[in-house]
Amino acid sequence: MSSAPFVDRVLRNLPRWGSGFAFASWKQPGKVTKEGVGVLATSVDVDKVVARVMDVDHYVGNIDFVDTSRSIADPAHEPPKSVRFYQKIKIPVVGALHHELVLEDLGERDGWRVLGWYLHPGAAKLSKRDGTRSDYNDGAWLIRPEALGYALSSAPSRDDVGRIKFAALTKGADAGAPRAVQANIEGMLSWARRG
Repeated sequence: MSSAPFVDRVLRNLPRWGSGFAFASWKQPGKVTKEGVGVLATSVDVDKVVARVMDVDHYVGNIDFVDTSRSIADPAHEPPKSVRFYQKIKIPVVGALHHELVLEDLGERDGWRVLGWYLHPGAAKLSKRDGTRSDYNDGAWLIRPEALGYALSSAPSRDDVGRIKFAALTKGADAGAPRAVQANIEGMLSWARRG
């Protein structure tokens, strides 16, 4: 498994950017939500952002809505190349969502330093009593000295939620994606710039 196929789609669908924030989304066959990517043109310390993104054990308190985030020892995923981790986020009104992800450093792609993630198979074993599990969750950070990008493709497990919550986490997520993506970018930049 790898985040590379998702990253390939992201790089093909990057919005035109040059100043401010730009966002693009597209339908992907077999997925109930759109995939999306935002890019914020700004000054970026690439090494600091990479270090923060890979520091999954310190997301709580630094990344909005993250309630729990901890690395999982796994010889197949050892930093700094990749890390397996558990994450639980709590979104007001919607509630808790949780998953196991693998975050991997994909190196340089088309002028971007790329860190991508995908859903680890262990996520299926998580208890739905502790939060809604993900049906799929792919993402990427795209980093270069003059811009920071964030891409996401995610949806809840249909078995974990009722009709109204499913709609909020799919159609609602599509509608709110530009704001959420921009907020994630700004949050990561703020954390990286603090030290």
